[in-house]
Amino acid sequence: MGAQPVPGAGIPLATLANLRDAGGWPTADGRRVRRGVLFRSTALDRLSEADAATLSGFGIRTVVDFRTALERENQPDRVLEGVRTLIHDVLADSTVAAPTQMQAFFRDPAQALAFLESGRGDRAMRGAYREFVTLPSARAGVGAFLRLLLEDAELPVLYHCTTGKDRTGWATAVVLTLLGVAESDVYSEYLLTNAQLLPALEPLFRRFEAHGAPRELLVPVLGVDRSYLDEAFGAMREAYGTMERYAADGLGITLAEQVELRARLTQ
Repeated sequence: MGAQPVPGAGIPLATLANLRDAGGWPTADGRRVRRGVLFRSTALDRLSEADAATLSGFGIRTVVDFRTALERENQPDRVLEGVRTLIHDVLADSTVAAPTQMQAFFRDPAQALAFLESGRGDRAMRGAYREFVTLPSARAGVGAFLRLLLEDAELPVLYHCTTGKDRTGWATAVVLTLLGVAESDVYSEYLLTNAQLLPALEPLFRRFEAHGAPRELLVPVLGVDRSYLDEAFGAMREAYGTMERYAADGLGITLAEQVELRARLTQ
């Protein structure tokens, strides 16, 4: 039997960036998050037939799409044969929805450059991460995702937003924390996006460099930063104190169901 890949190892598909198994991480009670159950990625709008066939080999039964209606309309997912799709629009109640505006925003490099140089991009991302906790639509979406994980018939699941970094990143952080993964590993898993997503965005970097935008100005918006996840955890602790209380009182996942999640998703 071959050695298991290290937790967070990227799954290289040419038309689906930032794809990885969220399993394999150790938990505080000496177990590990189950592999082959939780897959995270970017949107499936560019997925080729060959890569769709590869995904089918993972046995995925459900796709969870955290995107807004406009995102889904502009970039409809490729439908996987025999797989159920569930829509949980995390930012439906947002008046800003910074992570959802990036595609349209970067169509105008000059406007984007002015915005980034002002520092507003970084502030907008921080505000969005707080909304992942405070918005009713975010609590409903993340709660519905967790409840799905209690149903064996729905697993394995592939979940995503547009670039698979912000809404998907927070959902992953919530699951792993509830399963008992150390905070340092939760952050390590989150930050893997910079290595697994940014190379796929190289054409965008080159386009902006041609307009005089240095790479380091784009990375905080196109990638992830630990300070963003700090904002979400901070908002969670301010409102609920602990992840368990956030899950119970904010997401509707009882303490007994949290115990069941740990039993189902670790081994």
